[in-house]
Amino acid sequence: MEWLMSEETRNGTLVLEFILEGFPVAEHLRILFFLLHLLAYLASLMGNMLIITITCVDHRLQTPMYFFLSTFSFVECCFITTVIPQLLTIILSGRQKISFVACFSQAFIVFILGATVFFLLGVLSLDRYLAICKPLHYPTIMSPRMCFLLVTVSLVLGILFMSIPVVLLSQSFYCGPYVIPHFFCDFGPLANLSCSETRSIEMLFFNFAVIVVFTSFLIAIFAYSNIVVTIVRLPSARERQRAFSTCSSHLIVLSLMYGSCAFIYLKPKQRSRVDTNREAALVNTVVTPLLNPVIYTLRNKQVHQALRDALSNIQLHRYQRSNAPSL
Repeated sequence: MEWLMSEETRNGTLVLEFILEGFPVAEHLRILFFLLHLLAYLASLMGNMLIITITCVDHRLQTPMYFFLSTFSFVECCFITTVIPQLLTIILSGRQKISFVACFSQAFIVFILGATVFFLLGVLSLDRYLAICKPLHYPTIMSPRMCFLLVTVSLVLGILFMSIPVVLLSQSFYCGPYVIPHFFCDFGPLANLSCSETRSIEMLFFNFAVIVVFTSFLIAIFAYSNIVVTIVRLPSARERQRAFSTCSSHLIVLSLMYGSCAFIYLKPKQRSRVDTNREAALVNTVVTPLLNPVIYTLRNKQVHQALRDALSNIQLHRYQRSNAPSL
């Protein structure tokens, strides 16, 4: 079988394909694990797509915060669709082959989208800071042009920071083994399989990951520390409760994202235990995208009202159609 995975070269054996090992799942539990992850994937897609749809349809939600949230949801949908279908296939059918090009293409997309998500979290924190602490200046600062610019900058920074280490790692020499003990092409396992010296690339990736995570983290700390001070000074207990409710939702998402990514990627050497990294990666790829729609938006009263109005309009439209006179 090995000749299918590699090609002889002058300097040794060049790997053309990898095998994604996924999780060791007992045979009698495969269907259960498959259904659980499939339901989580579908729920994540439906929740995030609902946020995008309701933001576009309801004019009351066409504000900077919901523009950022809908963009965040779109990036999340792209992120999980890059990873979860492959995980489902591995759970159901066992190990899966993936070509060298497809593997690094997946890593490229995953890390760009992941970095973009972190920058968007920073933008969301900044948006909440301006809305609560600078309400008079908020409409002027967060103009449609500024919102579009912040989203564009988040994507461009994600591409700049994550593409360089992934491209450099793809140019290193792979001579075997070719089994990746993960459910997607993560940076650490790929660095472990390289037959070249990748220490400098790993350090570059580590430094860029630190910049991405801590830039977003410091913005969040600055924003929410000022928000807490402002909330405490609010005269109305109802206003304080409403502001704390909104901010606590955001902080739950931030803690999940920062905690899991810091555990996986903020290590100078990527050659740590892969099994614990796989479990932590599930938090980012399955758990967090599932919770984000609920935590960020679906528990929001504005969204509840928008959903009720949308359902009422649908029922009214059906009623009018059913009672329309036939020609």
